[in-house]
Order: sequence, then structure tokens, then C-alpha cells
Amino acid sequence: MAEHNEFGNTGESIAKEYLEQNGYKILEANWHYRHKEVDIIAEKNNIIVFIEVKTRKTTFFGEPELFVTREKQKSYIQAANAYVLQNHRKEEVQFDIIAIVLNSQGKHIKHIKNAFSAIL
Repeated sequence: MAEHNEFGNTGESIAKEYLEQNGYKILEANWHYRHKEVDIIAEKNNIIVFIEVKTRKTTFFGEPELFVTREKQKSYIQAANAYVLQNHRKEEVQFDIIAIVLNSQGKHIKHIKNAFSAIL
């Protein structure tokens, strides 16, 4: 496995642990719909949360969350629609980003709730 994939997997593990510690129930990890992937699908307070995890070693080129493009947001929305329909879910849906900076100085986790809307 490529180093960047391992680094991304590490970030997703950190995000799952963070979410569980904060009362989220993990429903799915790396859920696929056609060619789209959702990093984490979780539930809290009767809300289904679709979470994109962005992990970087530095913020030199910008904060990790800035790399969640409009195209990625559209992909998440399409995948969320498919998940809700396939699983007959009726809960409200929310789109979050967990931005992680992980390096020799430590780790910094930023959870951005309602990072984007299903209306683009």
C-alpha cells in the first residue's frame, strides 16, 4: 500500500476514535456507491452524518478542509442519497469534515459540523 494511503487510513482511524469518544455511533467506514466513497457514516442525535476525513502532515498548502472541493461535495451528496434510499433511512442528514494535521509535533483534530449543504 502506498504511503499516502496508509497515512489516510491512519487519519480515518483517528477520526473514528474521536467520533466514538464524542458520542457518535459508526455505521459504515469506507462505504462505496458506484465510484464514490464516503469515509465515515455515523449517527448521533437521530442525525445521519456523512464525514469526509482530510489528513495532512502540514498546513503549508492550506488547511486540510480546503481540499474538499465542490466536486467532492457533490459526490458525497450523491452517495448520501443512495445510502438513505438503500437503507430506508428517514433521519436528517448532515455533512461534516474532520480535518487532521498529524506530524512530529503531534495531532490536531478539527471537526467542522455542517461543513456543506446538500444544496449546491
